[in-house]
Amino acid sequence: MSAALGIPILECVYFLGCARWVCLHCLYTGANDSKTWSLAHIEDFEPVPLMCQLVLAVYEEDLANPEWAPPGGYHILGNNVVKKVDYEDTCGIVPPYIIYADHEHKDIVLAIRGLHLARESDYSTLLNNKLGKQMFDGGYVHHGLLKAAAWLLNKEAETLRNLVTKYPTYSLTLTGHSLGAGVASLAVVVLTKFRFLVANIPRTRIRCYAIAPARCMSLNLAVEYSDIINSIVLQDDFLPRIATPLEDVFSHIFCLPCLLCFRCLRDICVHERNPFKDPRRLYAPGRLYHIVERKLCRCGRYPPEVRTHIPIEGRFEHVILSCNATTDHSIISIERESARAIELMLERGGVLDAPASQRMERQRILAKEHEEEYKAAFKRARSLNVASVSLQADEHEGYLDSQIEEPLLSDQQKSIPSYLQTAENAAGLEINNQAISREWNDLLKQLFPKDKFQSHIPLSLY
Repeated sequence: MSAALGIPILECVYFLGCARWVCLHCLYTGANDSKTWSLAHIEDFEPVPLMCQLVLAVYEEDLANPEWAPPGGYHILGNNVVKKVDYEDTCGIVPPYIIYADHEHKDIVLAIRGLHLARESDYSTLLNNKLGKQMFDGGYVHHGLLKAAAWLLNKEAETLRNLVTKYPTYSLTLTGHSLGAGVASLAVVVLTKFRFLVANIPRTRIRCYAIAPARCMSLNLAVEYSDIINSIVLQDDFLPRIATPLEDVFSHIFCLPCLLCFRCLRDICVHERNPFKDPRRLYAPGRLYHIVERKLCRCGRYPPEVRTHIPIEGRFEHVILSCNATTDHSIISIERESARAIELMLERGGVLDAPASQRMERQRILAKEHEEEYKAAFKRARSLNVASVSLQADEHEGYLDSQIEEPLLSDQQKSIPSYLQTAENAAGLEINNQAISREWNDLLKQLFPKDKFQSHIPLSLY
């Protein structure tokens, strides 16, 4: 009948399919990913520009004559760079990094640079992964990035341990960009499990800022470590969004728009909740901070705002067809826009210059809000039957309740490691450390067989 009336049914169906594709993807912007998230507080986001500058410092061959210095130069560094390591020293297993003692903010920082486009070893690390190949701490992680993280901690554990012992009130922060962000994220996961590597400092003193990270851990781990891992994504950055195997990404690197279009077409046919059924699927780690500076039907950039959440659904699942998908991945762009966002937050009434008592009370309130959001993320994941999360939710709810009720310690109390406060605790911890040390050595043996890397991988640190 329709054919008799001259109505081209197949053509209409094809047109409607194309129109739906346009509506879903061509009109979908990066701002849509976080439109329901809350605005970030300046206290949480304030360290990000500094972390970007420290990562940029790793790119410099000579810090005295910098090429990529932000406005004002690297005056933040002074003489506080403890160690600067290049490719020759890492044997290509880990990107270059620096260890920096930030006395102003009472922080020990390990900063790792991103992917070097001319280094085959960096590609080898990033592409060394197969779906479900590497299990760790009850979830799945990126195999190559875990190897790099384990090698890094094995090499620098003594340096970090000496620093956190010398400065007992300082926090320990790992940060990185792109490839380095993935290494830093998994290094924090490893450190949390093997804290004897850094003198058993409490979990609350360890944190990570992953700048434009690759997807490196399963959803249950991304939620579990969202209290200490913070991922920063600028607008349309493609890397935290693309779940396709990275070997496909770099085999199509000279036709990246074609790959992005293919991923968009595939997204149309995949139900949004289907990925939850695969526990091996990797995600961007931790709590997400999204810097938004462009919106649909608005020309140019507008003042950036930072939104944050611990999402379960919509954890940057949509690939954005944008001419900025690669430029938003640049560490320079992220440093510039994060600094602008901080300036706007200060203009709108930041509290960084408030009296100490008010800042302490504000930090207490924010900690309570984060812990409540953390518990809500676990409950949401359990309600969606996210693989491996339901078994951990009850355990973490008990952990969070104990953290919420724990009073803030004085500087004098913080200066005394908890494991030294009683002889009984010290004895029990020594036995526990010996068991964990054996587990650490087993992990190294698994990741680094004796016929490889034996010359620079000592199998015992304890």
